[in-house]
Amino acid sequence: MELIQSFSVDHMRIVPGIFTSRVDHLGDRTVTTYDIRLKRPNREPVIDVAAMHSLEHIIATALRNDPDWKDEVIYWGPMGCLTGFYLILKGDRAPQEIYELILSVFRSVDDVQEVPGTTPQNCGYYRMHNLEMAKWYAKEFVGYLRENAGNAAIFAYPETERLVTDSGQHFYDS
Repeated sequence: MELIQSFSVDHMRIVPGIFTSRVDHLGDRTVTTYDIRLKRPNREPVIDVAAMHSLEHIIATALRNDPDWKDEVIYWGPMGCLTGFYLILKGDRAPQEIYELILSVFRSVDDVQEVPGTTPQNCGYYRMHNLEMAKWYAKEFVGYLRENAGNAAIFAYPETERLVTDSGQHFYDS
């Protein structure tokens, strides 16, 4: 089986940031999936599950209510590894072009008094939220983005280098 694109990123070298994960051309439309990475994979603790859930609710709500962006947003959701989120937007913008949007929605977490959509009717596991920890992670990420705004590494994936045979077979560390 062919390795999917997101697994070809060197997860030992990736830093928190805003990355283009993939660009899909769907007929006359283009959609871009962004990797919004809050934690260094395999090198620091992942985001607490309840806080991740709260960040998902808060930021999805903020994105879908932003007057300038709501019609561009297709999806916001957590990565299975709990180190970040995926954002899917219509169009094809460089990560730097959504920097202010990401900064804004993560800053807005601090103003939230109650996680939206946390009733049994609105959420699959409405009791699993942690607003205070969500605020902590959001504040940490905002600080990191501000400190590293001029660092190109927060906008470009590190590529994994793999040996390839003449027949195209990839070699992976075991």
